[in-house]
Amino acid sequence: MADATAQQLIRVGHSPDPDDAFMFHALANDKIETGQYEFHHELVDIETLNHRARQGELELTAVSLHAYAHLTDKYLLCPCGASMGDDYGPMVVAREACEITALKDMTIAVPGTLTTAFLALRLCTSAEFKYVVVPFDQIIAATAAGEFEGQKIDAGLIIHEGQLTYGDQGLQLIVDLGKWWREETGLPLPLGANAIRKDLGDAVIRDVNRLLKQSIQYGLDHRQEALDYALQYGRDLDRAKADKFVGMYVNDWTLDFGPTGRKAVTELLARGHAAGVIPQRVTPEFVEE
Repeated sequence: MADATAQQLIRVGHSPDPDDAFMFHALANDKIETGQYEFHHELVDIETLNHRARQGELELTAVSLHAYAHLTDKYLLCPCGASMGDDYGPMVVAREACEITALKDMTIAVPGTLTTAFLALRLCTSAEFKYVVVPFDQIIAATAAGEFEGQKIDAGLIIHEGQLTYGDQGLQLIVDLGKWWREETGLPLPLGANAIRKDLGDAVIRDVNRLLKQSIQYGLDHRQEALDYALQYGRDLDRAKADKFVGMYVNDWTLDFGPTGRKAVTELLARGHAAGVIPQRVTPEFVEE
């Protein structure tokens, strides 16, 4: 539906998982009018997007809130597009149950060191731990097998739909970091966001943010249609589980961080800095609507 004349290309990066697919369904499938903008979608795992964002490659990109701490010179946070863990979130699982304190002596498969899951685990354990970076969609299998490419794996830090399927491999939950964060702070755990490049200028930034919000709202208003599209990215999820997973991470928080969500982002970044994981104190900057 985009106007064929004088179009401005907006390259969008997001993860190949059901919640992001649901969120971007309207933009990816021409369900809303985009006017002068042409959106080109690149589906890449979140840790790759985190690293690409440090080079400013994409105009609009999903990022981990942990990674955002390293991107403030290039990107603003969109007030819409958040993935919030509201008393749930990334999980550490293992073949046998153990106490959280035992994790510091284990080798943990992690989906990337710039993920918010990694930051949250560092804060939870209050210590460094041994880790192996493993593609997010292979962590459950690596944990069940006890190794990844010849490296020993004692536990796995799982994100995305693995939070609903880890039990199918006989794995045990050690800690749900969203629950831990809620107990620590009383806040939801802000995991991911959409960030837009500062050099696009105020007018384009506002336009793109508005279109992103329209895409999210379209998905929520046409849930079954958007879910049909999202299902193709639901590894090992049936429709009911996919619907549940999408509901966990595309909801009112996704339409707007709101005051509580913004407070949660500020708190996460402040604690990350205090723990020495984030090198400098960061005050998050959001697009002004």
